[in-house]
Amino acid sequence: MLLYLFLIIYFFVLISVFIYASHRYYMVYLYYKYKKNQPRPMGKMADLPRVTIQLPLYNEMYVARRLITAACEIDYPKELLDIQVLDDSTDEAAQIAKECVDELKKLGYDIHYIHRDNRTGFKAGALAEGLKTARGEFITVFDADFVPQSDILQKTIHYFTDRSVGMVQTRWSYLNRDFSLLTKIQAILLDGHFVIEHSARNWSGVFFNFNGTAGIWRKEAIETSGGWEHDTLTEDLDLSFRAQLKGWKFIFLKDETSPSEIPVDINGFKTQQHRWAKGSIQTARKLLFKILKSDLPLRVKIEAFFQLTNNFSYLLMLLVSILMYPSMVARINMGWFNMLVTDVPFLLVATVGISFFYTCSQKEIYKGWKSRLIYLPLLMSFGIGMSVNNSKAVLEAVFNRDTEFKRTPKYNVEKKKDKWADKKYKGEKNFLPIIELFLGFYFTFNIYFALINGIYVSIPFLMIFQVGFFYVAFLSIFQVTWARVAASRFIRFFAPKKEKEDAAAAQ
Repeated sequence: MLLYLFLIIYFFVLISVFIYASHRYYMVYLYYKYKKNQPRPMGKMADLPRVTIQLPLYNEMYVARRLITAACEIDYPKELLDIQVLDDSTDEAAQIAKECVDELKKLGYDIHYIHRDNRTGFKAGALAEGLKTARGEFITVFDADFVPQSDILQKTIHYFTDRSVGMVQTRWSYLNRDFSLLTKIQAILLDGHFVIEHSARNWSGVFFNFNGTAGIWRKEAIETSGGWEHDTLTEDLDLSFRAQLKGWKFIFLKDETSPSEIPVDINGFKTQQHRWAKGSIQTARKLLFKILKSDLPLRVKIEAFFQLTNNFSYLLMLLVSILMYPSMVARINMGWFNMLVTDVPFLLVATVGISFFYTCSQKEIYKGWKSRLIYLPLLMSFGIGMSVNNSKAVLEAVFNRDTEFKRTPKYNVEKKKDKWADKKYKGEKNFLPIIELFLGFYFTFNIYFALINGIYVSIPFLMIFQVGFFYVAFLSIFQVTWARVAASRFIRFFAPKKEKEDAAAAQ
């Protein structure tokens, strides 16, 4: 009886996963249905407005100079450009950033270094602090992992000839896409979000969000929507929905890109994903009820629901993983036919849907898109492997557990030959790889169980889970160990040299 109870719960969870997976088909449908609705500026500004560029930093010693220099090289009249370096750094990064600002100020750039002695509100607090003295009619934000292109403002500012436009977002591209297998998978995941989801939502007239960077805001839109608030970890998502509830129009430019550095350390990637997953559920708790009871069209409400609650799919996937074995035991008594007409179609639709979604995203922006399809099986496994990390984030948001804003480490890694393991910053280390490792062995047992009981049709699906949990677990453990070894070698190599230099200086 208990096994059948597990089976009922399993199928309820599986159907929920199926619904979220099927939503990806809907996104692709919207993308192609409204593809002709790509935005165009209503006109061209005769007189360019003043723009404030905000560069929020926190302990970014390896990329601070790269970001600040690139911001100053943006093609826009100097007299109309106001650059703010919003630095909350507590290490040597503060000195690096300040020196860079001082150098550029001497060259005639209107650039200001704003340092806070505390991290109240984290990134949202820094942006709000900068907004107090921002002189621009428009505000553009670039995070530390970005290198803004010189023509970014020229390609975005004219969309604001429409007075209802509150924000324009550009698509992310990736400086280090080909650095490793991990970065290649991340790039495809992000392409799906930007190319298909953002485009489909924007073109079809439903809400989408500012991604925290590589976008430009009308200052009035920020202020009339309540400004930057820090009661969620995704201040960008929060403000985006509040602004659109106020009636501001958002625009996404699929073909205008902003180069970024994506995490090369899986523990840094986990930190980033945890923040995004938790913040989205926090925003759902904060705003979803308000959206659902508003006078917005039903399709806007439904899409907002899926966008804000999508990270629940990780928790659902983790539950499917845990319930897999008892469901298999119960299904032995059901026979092959009942099994084939129940969970196999759900799993097929979910896995094929994910592959189809990401295939479309690659096809839309890359000429050599077919060569990227070899990564799709591992991409599905990787998403499952991340379910432990992201489920923890979802549960923290559901139970309202406060955690600080943990920024993603950046290392200025752009080429394959670049090194990162011996550098200072590292992603968060915790007990989660142990759980991921356990689940990898758990699915190894499930594969054996399916094999000896002749449930051969389940084995490919079980292997997707097994590979995903093992990959995430082993890479998390390996990169922590590798980083420690690299750091110790770095210290042993440079310490004697530094001691000699110090002794010579003392003499």
